Formats: sequence, structure tokens, C-alpha cells
Amino acid sequence: MIQQVDIAIIGAGTAGMSAFNAARKVTDSVVMLEGGHYGTTCARVGCMPSKLLIAAAECAHQMQLAPTFGIQLNAGYKVDGKAVMQRVKTERDRFVSFVLQDIKRIPAEQRIDESAHFIDANTLETTSGKKIQARNIIIATGSRPAIPPMLKAAKDRLIVNDDVFAWDDLPESVAVFGPGVIGLELSQALSRLGVRLRLFGRGKGIGPLQDPTIKALALETFNQEFPIMAGNEVRSISRTDAGVAIRFVNENDKEVTETFDYLLAATGRKANLDTISIEAAGLKLNERLQPEFNPETTQCINADGSPSHIFIAGDVANFRPLLHEANDEGFIAGSNAAHWPEFQPKARRTSLAVVFSDPQIALAGESLVQIEARLGKEGVAIGSMDFTKQGRARVMQQNQGLMKVYACKKTGQLLGTEIFGPRAEHLVHLLAWSIQQKLTLKELLTQPFYHPVLEEGVRTALRSAASQLKK
Repeated sequence: MIQQVDIAIIGAGTAGMSAFNAARKVTDSVVMLEGGHYGTTCARVGCMPSKLLIAAAECAHQMQLAPTFGIQLNAGYKVDGKAVMQRVKTERDRFVSFVLQDIKRIPAEQRIDESAHFIDANTLETTSGKKIQARNIIIATGSRPAIPPMLKAAKDRLIVNDDVFAWDDLPESVAVFGPGVIGLELSQALSRLGVRLRLFGRGKGIGPLQDPTIKALALETFNQEFPIMAGNEVRSISRTDAGVAIRFVNENDKEVTETFDYLLAATGRKANLDTISIEAAGLKLNERLQPEFNPETTQCINADGSPSHIFIAGDVANFRPLLHEANDEGFIAGSNAAHWPEFQPKARRTSLAVVFSDPQIALAGESLVQIEARLGKEGVAIGSMDFTKQGRARVMQQNQGLMKVYACKKTGQLLGTEIFGPRAEHLVHLLAWSIQQKLTLKELLTQPFYHPVLEEGVRTALRSAASQLKK
């Protein structure tokens, strides 16, 4: 027997739940399939537990800075690894519980606790052999850590970020591979909590930074806290009785071997498409075997180039793998599938990304490379602000970093920003909102700025860009 529905959603993460809620506003003929853990990646092993670990690290770091402010800690301080991880897991479980409550509210007949794969473009088969035929299907299967073969030599001491949040205590040492967002955040947090740490990277990249000047400054700044082997060659990795031995060329161009308790792979993520027989869906796939789709509709493209009845949302789409983007994509996918084939494209919000390192990293709008590709190098006004000279940052002993803003020289419209500095998570929101509203530098500079605040630094950067506008 085949179950007939209007919409079938594969995956119950942020995107899947958002799609389900949007579709149910139009039709009750919706089922959601999930064969793994309920609770989003963000709540279980991503955003929330990592920020809990970072919060503990920030507290320890403030203790280290206390003498700078004239505050003496005669008795010193101690990091209790067990207590740190207990709080991380307790609060993490609290966040996950909220998601599980939402799942429980879904009627049993609309929830299938099984994995599913495509048989054809309109039919899914679950692990128990049940078949579901749907007018529209939404793929929201998320992603998982991608591990290069070389790292697997660490064997049982190879871990991913999911495993960190299952620890009962902090280890003595960790080697982290991958200087992206996850690797950078966890490296700094663990280092500040007393874990001996070394971060390995293939190139000179650090987080999502693209501006060469800011990237170089960030590498120099983080290297003052923990060693970053950016571009240094790793010769071998082996599991020994003492842990994981890594032989590599160090910062002095000498071959050395260091042993760590664990090797943490933060080397990117892989879309969960290989378990759903995506080839049977009849979609156009790119070189990475991911469905091509329209970001403004989340609608996939058929192999013949025509629009498909299948939609894709969240990390599996790999458009902007962030929680707020997954939520948006899920809503778009669910609403469009429910109204299919009559629906309108929906403009996406301005891109926005934050790395919770210290100093923080934040980006919004278009990158400088993207803007120059459209306007040419001579068409871009680049404003900058050095945090070492910013009053409020110096008062807080957080005067490290650099901010850049990018605007169109002809119109003065703000187009993008890249920030490496204190509390960038707040500054970037002001700029992202301004970019989305298509505000000009002149309009922004008429707004009020209090003194002394970090936002005065935003004004400095805007003034710097405005001085380059064509008259």
C-alpha cells in the first residue's frame, strides 16, 4: 500500500521544521520523515553548545586580564573541566528539549520516525519498506562532518565537534585540523580553558575572512594565544600508546613531532545526500552531486533544465549553511511547495555571518571581490577603522582588530563589510540592516552616534569611505 500526500519533507532539523510549519498553513496533507536524532544541529552540537564552551573560556580569559585593570587575584583561579562540561551539557539539553517539545506537538500521522530515500521523482521508501507518494518533496536532510582520509590514522582518537560536547572533562591536549569557523571557535575556547592546543590549516585562511589585510592581522593576533600552522606541511599522523602523534614542519621550518590526546577534525561538512538515492529524483546535479536550485524559490532543477516539483532547504542545500538561513529556506520551501505550481520568488535577506572568536569576525553583504567584479576596482569606496585607536575598545582592553566597509563610489550605497574586532556581532547587525535597506553613506552618517561606544568606530569607517565618493 502506498501512502498519498501533498508534501513529504525529509529531515526534521531547522529547515525541515520551518518547512513543515509553513506547509501546514495551507494543507494538512503533509508528512515529515526523520530517522535520526530530533533536535537541530545548532541546538545539539553546533551554535548553542559551542557558545556555552566559549562563554566559559571568556570568563577564564577575563581572569587572566584582571591584573591589567589593577585587580589582583592572589589566590589565582582554577578551571574545573568537569564543571565546565557539565554546564555545557545541561544547558545544551535544555535547548534541545525546546525543539523536542515542538516535535511532540506534531500529530503522529504526520510524523514518520524513519529514514527515506527516493525511488523515483515522486516516491519515497522508508527503512521499513513503506512507500510514500507525494506531489511535492522537500529535501532537508542537513549535513555531517567531512573527514579527509589522512586524519583517519588517528583511529579512536579522531573526533568531530559533536564528540566535544559529549566530554565529561576537558582533555590535556588537542590538535585541531581546519581553521574555519568551527575549528577557530573551538581552538580558542579550549586553549583559554587550559588545553594545550595546535591548529593546523592548509593555506593562509582563517575563518570566513577574505580581505588580505584583515586575514593577515587575524592570523597574527590568534597566533599570540595558540599556534596556528597555516600552510605548514603535515608529514604523518599515527595512533600511539600516548595518543595521536603528528609529524609536521613547524614555524621555524623544522620537522617536529608532537603528541596530543585527540585530533579534532573541523575540516568542513558534507551534505546528507548519499543516503537518499538522490540520483533517482531526476534532478540536475553539480560536480559535487548536489542538486542545482534557485535560492529565491528553493526549487530544484530537473535534469532537462525545467523547474522541479522538488525543493531543497538548509545545510543540505549548502547555499548559506547557517541557522537563520536554514529557517528562511525552510519557510520558502514549505510555502512554495504548498502553493505549487503558483508561487513567486522571494528575495533573500542580506548575507550575514559571525564567528564568536575574540576578537570576533563578522561579515555582511557582498565581499570586496564580488563588488569589484561588478563595479571594477575604481568603482568601490573602501573605508577602514583601526580598533587599536578606538576609544571604547581601549577602555575595555579589547583594542585589537580592523573594520572595512565597501560602498559604490557613484551612488554612495553601502554594499558590504568585513570586521575583525570586539563585539563585532552587534556592529555587523547595524551594517547588515543598512545594506538590506540600501542606505547610502550620507544617510547613515546623519544617524545619531553616542559617545563613547564602539559604534563610533562604525562612523569612522563610514566617513573614511564617504571621503572617496565621486562628487
